[in-house]
Amino acid sequence: MRKVMRQGGAIKRPTAPRLPTHFEPAEMPRDFLADDAIIKRVEFGRTSFAGAHAEAFEAEGCRFEGVRFTGAELVRSQVSDSVLETCDFAEMRAHDVSLVRCIVSNSRLTGAVWKAATFRDVRFEGGKADHALFRESKFYSVVFEDVPMGGVDFQRSEMHNVRFVNCDLTGAQFSHLVPGSVRFENCTLLDVGGTASLKGVRVQGPGTVELALSLAREAGIVFE
Repeated sequence: MRKVMRQGGAIKRPTAPRLPTHFEPAEMPRDFLADDAIIKRVEFGRTSFAGAHAEAFEAEGCRFEGVRFTGAELVRSQVSDSVLETCDFAEMRAHDVSLVRCIVSNSRLTGAVWKAATFRDVRFEGGKADHALFRESKFYSVVFEDVPMGGVDFQRSEMHNVRFVNCDLTGAQFSHLVPGSVRFENCTLLDVGGTASLKGVRVQGPGTVELALSLAREAGIVFE
């Protein structure tokens, strides 16, 4: 039976990260992305984790600036109370990974795969997330703002208290989405797939007509 979430009402703002007053500079290989590693209050600057693999990795109260995760693989890991700025997650593969009370700003998520992930109290600001895959993921109090997200895939995901602000979602896929308190503000929603699963979402701005056209197309309605 398909789970139904309550729609309507105000969207809850994400809780801000609980950042420490002081960070320790990252030291390698001690702070490298590795299995079962637990890293706290560390600042990473211009570090490369490209192609790395880590299972059960935990980072808490950290700052990542200009860090490359390109092609990395994360499994059953968590990043909490952290800030990730100008990072590169392109083609990264993450399975059963959680981001909790995090800010991801001006970062590149192009082609990244986040499967069965959990995002709780997360802000995505700027950067790019075109053709990113978030299938079977859960979003609780999440904001995407000023993020180009053409071709993004949210199939079979669950959203509660989620806002998209000034995002280009052309060609996005929402099939079998479980929505609860979802809002689109001034977004581009051309050729969106799975519009039938967006029942109850709130749309403000030009995306209103675009989403209606996508819904009509999926229903087989032809305008002459």
